[in-house]
Amino acid sequence: MTIEGWTQTLGAGPLLLIAGGAILVLLFLIIKLRMHALLALILISLATAFATGIPADKVVPVLVNGFGSTLGTVALLVGLGAMLGRIVETSGGAKALADYLINLFGEKRAPFALGLASLIFGFPIFFDAGLVVMLPVVFAVAHRLGGGVLRYGLPAAGAFSVMHIFLPPHPGPVSAATFFDANVGLVMIAGLITAIPTWYVTAYLFGLWTGKKLVLPVPELLGHADPAAEQNPPRFRTIVGVLLLPLVLIFLNTGLNTLASAGVLPASAKNEAWFQILRTLGETPVALLIAVLVAMFVLGRLRGSRGATLEKLLESSLGPVCSVILITGAGGMFGGVLRTSGIGTALADVLGDVGIPLLLAGFLISAILRIAQGSATVALTTTAGLIAPAVALAGMNGMQVAALVIAVAAGSVVVSHVNDSGFWLVGRFFGMDVKTTLKTWTVMETLIGVMGFAIAAAIFGLAGLAG
Repeated sequence: MTIEGWTQTLGAGPLLLIAGGAILVLLFLIIKLRMHALLALILISLATAFATGIPADKVVPVLVNGFGSTLGTVALLVGLGAMLGRIVETSGGAKALADYLINLFGEKRAPFALGLASLIFGFPIFFDAGLVVMLPVVFAVAHRLGGGVLRYGLPAAGAFSVMHIFLPPHPGPVSAATFFDANVGLVMIAGLITAIPTWYVTAYLFGLWTGKKLVLPVPELLGHADPAAEQNPPRFRTIVGVLLLPLVLIFLNTGLNTLASAGVLPASAKNEAWFQILRTLGETPVALLIAVLVAMFVLGRLRGSRGATLEKLLESSLGPVCSVILITGAGGMFGGVLRTSGIGTALADVLGDVGIPLLLAGFLISAILRIAQGSATVALTTTAGLIAPAVALAGMNGMQVAALVIAVAAGSVVVSHVNDSGFWLVGRFFGMDVKTTLKTWTVMETLIGVMGFAIAAAIFGLAGLAG
């Protein structure tokens, strides 16, 4: 949000001190004083807005804008995802799918199987949407095999994360590729070379190691399967079809966008009714709504559940996720205050003058902006816009430019913490407090970013030698 007629007069130094102090106080309130995260986030957002000089009459609009813009994407997604998850779980479908995966891969390889499925699903699907759809399966496997939720949840969440960060058609790499005039096909190749080993080391192996150290109970967000339903579970292909339906619809949306941007479809196609209708069907909230309606019919009515029973079932799914939605929105509020205060712009101006190699500069600027204001998208697009002129003059070959896209994307994911709405989303989904989320999710995202940059640097160097 920009405030008309107001210009930030504080420099990058004071703004960084304010942001750092706000984060420390927030952690103190939540971890030490045990203040509820929603109240703490609102309080610190309010104090930070005043401290950074945002006009008093604009403070509340800035807070509400940050809160509302986050809820606009999160609330429908989490609410509809919880409904879908509750139907799949209580019908016995999640257990049936979990049993199939365990029989196919074996109990010891169940975390690998969940991660592999998430990598495949995560290719066209955004991180949060994919994770919501996979939750009932992750929880069912964790219930069946024991060992805590992190052993199974982190490999799956990490898979969606690496695909979202490094591979088109996800918005981050596509945005950076546009700024740098990179070949999207080469970005795809560099992204795959980066994503697969990065997931294996920083999400799968790290998830197994962390799951042994921290054995957390499976959250009750989705309830438990009906014992009667477990005796007569739906068919495996029925459950796969229900879970794949929103993913296919969302892929329809991203695929059409990619084809139009690449020039495969004529420019006039975007204005055609069929194009716009298919894109709308593939928007995440619409795709999830369709999936819920299909699940109600296939897993509910066709299996004997009446209207009143389904209504109560869906109603019961919303209560446990209200806290997830509100706290995630408040995390977006805090990040919005930091962005409105101008900290990203101030940091970019300072860092743009630092004489370091372009690849490392892209990673560091993106990482610092990510840490400072929380949004990976803002960090990536700001960095890409800042260094794009230098990229145009550097005379790099196509694969080197693709590696630079991956490096900037890697920086935009490190140190996910309290000013990132995704931090709260994952923490609440897996039933973790703030301290545990910092030790698990924050560390994993940082490892993903660092290893991703290392592989991007290797690709960059080899492409330079080959060129």
